[in-house]
Amino acid sequence: MFEFTPQQMKVLERLVAAGLRPIAIPPSESALCMHRGQCAVVLAQVDKGGLKILAPPSILIDGHFGVRLRLPAGDVFVWKQTKLPATPERLHELDNFRKELNEILELPAAI
Repeated sequence: MFEFTPQQMKVLERLVAAGLRPIAIPPSESALCMHRGQCAVVLAQVDKGGLKILAPPSILIDGHFGVRLRLPAGDVFVWKQTKLPATPERLHELDNFRKELNEILELPAAI
């Protein structure tokens, strides 16, 4: 169970206000994972009271983090044997998710 500082609670409130919800994602069930739509991220607490991105945002596939692969036939997100095309819509959703996380967490633009 996490214990959050007042500063971390404010960040979590902003994340929830932006539509993100907590989710348990194997093998990161003990980490703070948040998702919105098809996108998810793993967050970690920072000693000085903030939150940081522990693993880059990605697309969820069957409740797991998908890995983006660049294949000759086109980019895909993969988890085990399941592949999802990296469509312009998915990439746009992921890019917007990443940008909004950066703003909420007050991080530099590039993750």
